[in-house]
Amino acid sequence: MDVMTAVLSRRSAHSLVEPAPGDEEFAHLLSAAATAPDHGRLRPWRWILVRGEGRTALGRCFAGHSPSSDAQRHRTEAKTHRAPLLATLVFTPVAGHRVPEWEQLAATSAMTGCLMLLLHARGYGSIWRTGRFTESADVRRLLGLRAGERLLGWLYIGTAKEAQPHRLRLPDDVSDRITVFAPEPASV
Repeated sequence: MDVMTAVLSRRSAHSLVEPAPGDEEFAHLLSAAATAPDHGRLRPWRWILVRGEGRTALGRCFAGHSPSSDAQRHRTEAKTHRAPLLATLVFTPVAGHRVPEWEQLAATSAMTGCLMLLLHARGYGSIWRTGRFTESADVRRLLGLRAGERLLGWLYIGTAKEAQPHRLRLPDDVSDRITVFAPEPASV
C-alpha cells in the first residue's frame, strides 16, 4: 500500500479481534515509526504492551474507578478486552533539554501517527483511546510509570472484526488554512 492510500484509507477501528502484531512485529513497525521527525533524536516516549491477563488486570484497575454499580464496574473492566493488544503510550520528556517539552510531545505524536499508518498498511486496525484513566494514580502505579512521565493513552490494536473496504477519504479543501507570507518591501 502506498503512503497516500494509507493516509486516505486509514480509519479508527472500534471492534478488534486477533490477530494483533506480536512483540517482534510491533518492534519492527516501531523502529520504522521512530524515524518520524524528532529534533535531537530524543525518543521521548516508551511503550508498554498489554495482552492477555495484563488486559484483565488493567480492566480491574479501571473498574476500581467506577461508580458502585456492579454492572457499571463490569462494563468498565470489559473496556480492556476490546482489542487483543493495548499498546500503552508513555511520554517521557527529557527535562532541561534545549528541545522544549512541547516539541518532544509533537515528536511523540508524529511517531504514533506513523505507527498507526504502518499498522494499517499491514492490515491491522487501531484506535487511539485516552480518557480519565490516563490521569489515574492507580493505573500509573500498576503500569510502573515513573515521576515525570505522562500516560498519553492506548493504541488498541488488532484486526478489524468486520473487514472494511479501503474507501479513500476525499481530502478536504484546506486552502483557507494557508497563508503566504509576503513582507513589505524595505524602504530605502
